Amino acid sequence: MIDKTIKYLGYFTAFILSVLVLLIVYDATARYLFSSGSIALQELEWHLFDVVIMFGIAYTLRENAHVRVDIFYANYAPKTKALISIISTLFFILPFSFLIIYIGVDFVSMSFAQHEASSNPGGLEYRYLVKSLLPLSFLFLALQAIKEASSSFGMWKSL
Repeated sequence: MIDKTIKYLGYFTAFILSVLVLLIVYDATARYLFSSGSIALQELEWHLFDVVIMFGIAYTLRENAHVRVDIFYANYAPKTKALISIISTLFFILPFSFLIIYIGVDFVSMSFAQHEASSNPGGLEYRYLVKSLLPLSFLFLALQAIKEASSSFGMWKSL
């Protein structure tokens, strides 16, 4: 279930990235060719960038495309790789994810309570919606990490 959810989250992120690219091209063209711009449009670019980065984290872990010191990791036996994956998940990814979720919930709650919006004239309202991506994206990361640790544990036991 989580694998399918993260897969579709990755597809959604790719779609948002395509929209972001088109928006940036439009904004740059309007600004440099027609000397017109929009603060709201620029803020929308940042908000979409937030979506891409925050939701891309779990998808990157799912696809095993995250940053790792592959110069050492590539030479290890499969059982050692599985053990490293289990340890890194249990002692790094999960604690960090739970910390961000714990801190992020208060951060987002305060933003919702204040109905936080852009301080710029002509900026976007509802900034609290974008801030809610923080704990949500790390929840997805934690779920994917648990799934990865579980499959690594199964691989480690079978080897």
